[in-house]
Order: sequence, then structure tokens, then C-alpha cells
Amino acid sequence: MSESFDQALTQLNALHAQDPRRVDIDGEPVAKELWHAHRMSAWLFRLRKSPSELLQLAVNAQHLQRWEVPRTDYPEGRVGYLTWRRDQGKRAGETAARVLRENGYTDEDARRVEQLVRKQGLGRDEEAQSVEDCACLVFLENYFADFSRQIERDHLIRIVRMTWDKMSDQARTLALELPMSAESRQLVEEALAG
Repeated sequence: MSESFDQALTQLNALHAQDPRRVDIDGEPVAKELWHAHRMSAWLFRLRKSPSELLQLAVNAQHLQRWEVPRTDYPEGRVGYLTWRRDQGKRAGETAARVLRENGYTDEDARRVEQLVRKQGLGRDEEAQSVEDCACLVFLENYFADFSRQIERDHLIRIVRMTWDKMSDQARTLALELPMSAESRQLVEEALAG
């Protein structure tokens, strides 16, 4: 990896580490966003043997400073959620692009990472698909069980179906290998059968 990559990744991780929310990892408090970025990166290397520097940086930056604009600042419901998610992608992409420029990447490279963070070209762009796959796998691996206890069952099944539809075949295969509680497994199976 290039020196610019190392510097940009260090700067992105420093921004992640500012997240005031913490998760307990092996008895140690870790900034939630930093932990999330590491989970995203781990999945990327299971999906792709040799991801480009730009894809690695985009995957790392996908939730960049997400805590600064909480979901509760937007209206309830699907439209509010989609607006929040779009705004978050725009903010994270712009910040990631700035970090890349500050660390010697070209404007073209910075724009490419911004596009990937925003998942522009999903369905046509393999790297954008990789960002989406990583996000879906992190959700299923780490958030799905808790999420499933908060959402009405029929709505949850629709969410699983929509998540599944956004994933590549490779990501779907990996998702089915995830350890899940019997209840979570049943929900997934029901969603996929419908």
C-alpha cells in the first residue's frame, strides 16, 4: 500500500475514534464507529482477494461521523430513513474525499471514493456492490438480532428481503453461513421463502 493510503486510513480511523458511543470488545471499550469500520474491512477481504486502495478507503469510511447526525433528527418512517441515509452518505463521502485530497490523492481518486461511499452505480459497479455487500453483512452479523426485537415481524421480513435483494450472490452465500439464533434463522428463512 502507498504512503498516501496509510496516512488517509490513519486519519479516517482517527475520525472514527472520536465517536462518543462505545462497544465492549473483549473487555475493552472501543469507539463504535471505529469497530464498525474494522468489521466492514474484514468483510471486504472475505469478498475480494485484492481490493483496490480506493475501495478499502471507501469501505472504511462508509459510516464516517454518522453519530453527528442521529436518525432521530429525521421524521419516522421509510421516507425519513431514506433521507437520513442519503444525507449520511453525502456527508461521509465528502469528508472521505477531503481526507484523500489532504493525503496526496488526486481529485479523481477523491471523487471515486466519494461515489463508492455513496454507493453510486449500485448494480452496475462491482466496487459499489462490494461496499453494499459489506454493509449488509455487517448488519446481518452484528445488528440483526437486536434489530429483530424492535421491529414488527412482517416489517422485519420485508427488510430482510430488501437487504437480500441488494446483495451479490457471493455475499448471500456468506450471509447464510453466519451464526444466528434459531429465531433469527427462522426469520431469514421465512423472508427468503416468500
